[in-house]
Amino acid sequence: MKRPPCVLTIAGSDSGAGAGIQADSRTIHALGGYALTAITAITAQNTRGISAWRATPSSLIAAQITAVLQDFPVRALKTGLLPGANAMRVVATALESHPRLPLVVDPVIGSTSGTRFLSASGIRTLAKTLLPRATLVTPNWPEAEALTGIRIKTFDAAELAAHRLLETGCQAVLVKGGHGPGPVCRDCLVTKSGRVRWFESPRVTTRNTHGTGCVLSAAIAMGLAHGKSVEDATAGAHAFLIRCLNSGRKVSFGAGGGPAFIR
Repeated sequence: MKRPPCVLTIAGSDSGAGAGIQADSRTIHALGGYALTAITAITAQNTRGISAWRATPSSLIAAQITAVLQDFPVRALKTGLLPGANAMRVVATALESHPRLPLVVDPVIGSTSGTRFLSASGIRTLAKTLLPRATLVTPNWPEAEALTGIRIKTFDAAELAAHRLLETGCQAVLVKGGHGPGPVCRDCLVTKSGRVRWFESPRVTTRNTHGTGCVLSAAIAMGLAHGKSVEDATAGAHAFLIRCLNSGRKVSFGAGGGPAFIR
């Protein structure tokens, strides 16, 4: 039996399983991988929002990452919720001895329901510590605004923000277009070589978009673990997310509606 590629996700736990570690793990397994985890925070949440959350001690975050990397043949990494500057620093330090492992950074600043996880100081630390190490950074429009200071109301501004984020030293940026206007959702991928590619699809109207960024970034990490290029991994992950969103329209787990559902 062929051993599945191992992917380590460093993110928060979602008790409603719509996002975070749970969504990442489901995605990785659905795409033929083996999910390893380092939990950065514990949240009490459901389809309607977050009622409480607490950060994992930074030393324990580092210990989880070290334990996994010392024993498993990890092929790719991804980060999600990193609750503060100290967490980012310990993650960056823990990854220093593995510079060739592809890293997808999903810069989670707040939840879909409005809970804020990062201060302005935390955002600056993210840009200085982890973005330079990233193979790909996957912000949505509000996250790209917070990281660049560029006001994003148009797709042209989204592309400009992607180019600005490349200045942090990352290899590529995918500015997700879920917050954009119109019936077509447009994600902008810009690579260090200067190549720009737009991924377009009809907008899928759902009651709950909670966790879509987690699914997309985890799926891209799986593509990289399989040896795909950033562009090919992103294309495959984009198609996978659309299938999940369409499945989610038919499933409702709670009062807030079903999140992206992975079959």
